[in-house]
Amino acid sequence: MDRDNFDQQDGQGGAEPVQGSGPTLGKPRRVQPSRFASDRQTTEDEELLNNPVKTALQPLSPELGAFTHTEPWRVLRIQGEFVYAINALSQVGAAIAVFGSARFAPGHPMYAQAEAMGKALADAGFAVITGGGPGIMEAANKGAHEAGGTSIGLNIELPFEQFLNRYLDIGVNFRYFFVRKTMFVKFSNGFIIFPGGFGTLDELFEALTLVQTRKIKRFPIILFGSAYWSGLLDWIKGTLLAEGAISPEDLNLLVVTDSIEEACTIMVDCYKTHCWSSWKKSEGAKLDADPPGAPATAIDPSKSDGE
Repeated sequence: MDRDNFDQQDGQGGAEPVQGSGPTLGKPRRVQPSRFASDRQTTEDEELLNNPVKTALQPLSPELGAFTHTEPWRVLRIQGEFVYAINALSQVGAAIAVFGSARFAPGHPMYAQAEAMGKALADAGFAVITGGGPGIMEAANKGAHEAGGTSIGLNIELPFEQFLNRYLDIGVNFRYFFVRKTMFVKFSNGFIIFPGGFGTLDELFEALTLVQTRKIKRFPIILFGSAYWSGLLDWIKGTLLAEGAISPEDLNLLVVTDSIEEACTIMVDCYKTHCWSSWKKSEGAKLDADPPGAPATAIDPSKSDGE
């Protein structure tokens, strides 16, 4: 078959894909026939359907599966994780994510508070989303589940601590932190941060960064337990703000409270009115920051949330 006939039968015509520039989705390659089976070029279908034959007669050859652990295949695994998680969570409506230490067992004061928070959020009409593990996560899920609400857990594979708790209506397991984090942000209308460790701090500062850089809409973030968070807030205000690394407006939707009722009221207000009144309770308001949604002619254009 000559080139012209090949192009016509292919129905596309035009230039061939440039060779040597990486994988290209285009026309099927032409296979050159050969008199010798050992040097002929295989077709794409043959390469797909062919299973390598080992010289030794053995029922299992684990090394043949090594290709599924290489980086290009990892991309497909990541893609599959996104698809699976979005499908699993696609019907989630109003929802609040609750974060906190996995190490606070039943009997810890904050476990009881998190359980009460889960119940209060469910009673207010929210689904409760946690990391799906033990400690504060289990407590919030338990409160929501026993109140008849929707309890969701987004679990991550870790070498210790993490396993799905038994109070979940929907549980999703993740291999990749960044996929899991995307789901927290995509399907939550606010974060409530209980005392916790590095993982909890990670979620807190990531949410603050996404709001500050306008990667997400203004997003209520509540720190529950004023005594626990006071040192961090002192550092944020006394160092970050004092050095000019942030502006007061960056703290507009960061609220500190010890009240479960107040936390739920803020989440309802932010859901219904975009925090029209709740911002007045924020750390930004305490610093006399411009309110969220201030005119675009704000005096200082660097005030991210005040523009």
